[in-house]
Amino acid sequence: MKKLVVLICALFLTGSLAFAQNEKAVNQKNKAKTGKVAKDPNTKQVSADNKADDKADNSSSGAEIMFKETNHDFGNIPFKGNGSYEFVFVNTGTEPLILTQPKSSCGCTVPEWPKQPILPGESNVIRVTYKNTDRPGAFNKYVTIFSNAAVNKEVKLHIKGTVEPEPTDASPLKMDGIGTPVKNN
Repeated sequence: MKKLVVLICALFLTGSLAFAQNEKAVNQKNKAKTGKVAKDPNTKQVSADNKADDKADNSSSGAEIMFKETNHDFGNIPFKGNGSYEFVFVNTGTEPLILTQPKSSCGCTVPEWPKQPILPGESNVIRVTYKNTDRPGAFNKYVTIFSNAAVNKEVKLHIKGTVEPEPTDASPLKMDGIGTPVKNN
């Protein structure tokens, strides 16, 4: 009886080895024909060709946001002057681009953005307004834009400048008869 069990085990092992060798030969033959390795459920081997195909598929799908510029320097802004700037962007992806609520660095910086999806190839603008142009001095602010872009999900748009002081009202001086100025009382 022991001999029979040993014989059955030997035949089983021989058959398993033959099956494995046959499977390996089939995979090698497929690789020679297609240049790709068939996926074996017991291993995680994938050919370099398959990896390149996967990367190409991932990089060409989804929305993408590309700004013409992300920084704007106003320079000097007159007191109570215009503190608004429009940042131009394009959806360079293959899917509609959706912008969600931007976040500003403070309450004095207000963004306005398109609420509708931006189709592939279309451009639009995000207007950023610095509201405190009635306060003289330098400023440096930003707004973070959030989107469904595949790569640039968050983009910071920076604005900076200097608000000039309020102009002083210089009233003319009274002149006495001789041409010397006299203080107004």
